[in-house]
Amino acid sequence: MPIPNIKLLLIAGARPNFMKIAPIVHAIVRHNSRQCVVSGPSPVSPLRLDRGEADATLAHPMGEGLGVRGSGEVSSLPQSEISFRLIHTGQHYDEKMSDVFFKELGIPAPDINLEVGSGSHAVQTANLMTRFEPVLLNAFSEETPRCLDRGVGQGEVSDSSSRAVASSVVRSPSSGLPDWVVVVGDVNSTMACTLVCAKLGVKVAHVEAGLRSYDRTMPEEINRIVTDSLADLLLTPSSDADENLKREGIPDSKIKLVGNVMIDSLVANLAKARASQLLNQLGLEKKRFVYVTLHRPSNVDQLAGLTTIMGELKRIAHDWPVVFPMHPRTRKMCGRGDIALDDRPGFRILEPIGYHESLCLTEAARFILTDSGGLQEESTFFQTPCLTLRRNTERPITITHGSNQLTRLDCLARDIVEVLSRKAETGRIPPLWDGHTAERIIAALTAHRVTDDR
Repeated sequence: MPIPNIKLLLIAGARPNFMKIAPIVHAIVRHNSRQCVVSGPSPVSPLRLDRGEADATLAHPMGEGLGVRGSGEVSSLPQSEISFRLIHTGQHYDEKMSDVFFKELGIPAPDINLEVGSGSHAVQTANLMTRFEPVLLNAFSEETPRCLDRGVGQGEVSDSSSRAVASSVVRSPSSGLPDWVVVVGDVNSTMACTLVCAKLGVKVAHVEAGLRSYDRTMPEEINRIVTDSLADLLLTPSSDADENLKREGIPDSKIKLVGNVMIDSLVANLAKARASQLLNQLGLEKKRFVYVTLHRPSNVDQLAGLTTIMGELKRIAHDWPVVFPMHPRTRKMCGRGDIALDDRPGFRILEPIGYHESLCLTEAARFILTDSGGLQEESTFFQTPCLTLRRNTERPITITHGSNQLTRLDCLARDIVEVLSRKAETGRIPPLWDGHTAERIIAALTAHRVTDDR
């Protein structure tokens, strides 16, 4: 008997989410292409019609012949086509830091942008939930209002429209609900959308599940714990994440080790990153400069600490060129503290850069100073030494296996000297960080759907 199509609702809320969603979108298109080859032509879903040239746009950057590694059970399962819709919650929005990513990663603009915007954690979470609920209930319904079905991300989602839709939809299995809502990472959007799904009985798959810093002063840690406790399928990037979930009482049947989906994006975009002319434009030599990214409130919101950091970077710049694409938050705090941002020899402060340029700098740097979770992972893949200016990390595998090391303000100068005394390449790449994680995610979602249908 044919297996019904699987309907996925993909959620992205902030810049790092795009790098995790993009490989899943590409994997869906490849999955559907394989079904067409095996089963012959099938009707095109409304979503594909909406997106026109999507199949051409989503051609995988790595080319053909990409198989699923580490998932031997996949070939024996019945297969079904997958329809998806992409939701951008608008939690963080800056054209330089969001729209460019859709273009660089080769994914379509969102079907819907909730345009939630900023606010306190409580306000933002509440707005996310109230705006997401009507979208969820109508995600695959032919009656989806145009104010919510935005195609290429134009138009608005008004509060009055959201309330009207939510009150008019009958919550039944025959409504336009997805089979899975796929959330990624640990932003407020991840938790808020998971809460809505749990209340409505819609299944959630959490990509990058099980990461723990064990620091509940971090909002992201609360988001991780709540999301993992409610999600139906926990797709983990590494074995330490599996162990974290098991200690919290999550049953093995909900946990699936799939690898690091961020590395899928890295591998797929590596050729473009290496073709970047940024090093030449900045007059930099490979392994002869320092790449810096800092934006967390713990590092940039306190004037004394930010002054110390900037002073140390200017000191380093006498011997090693420093490249610092500055996050808007960091630039704003420097302005408030009257910290000079004059471009001096050896110290280059840039506007936010694109994904390809960031990968280029990460691979070519002598070392990286960051507070970004993503850069900890990317530097581990490139085996570039990384100093993470944080008390803890939810990615300990980047320390135990990779090239990462935690540092603090009071030992930053010493750690910089120490890291410069080591080899320019260090650590090893963790298991399943191989560029095929999205394939395993799709296989896991398909397998769970088949099991449910049986």
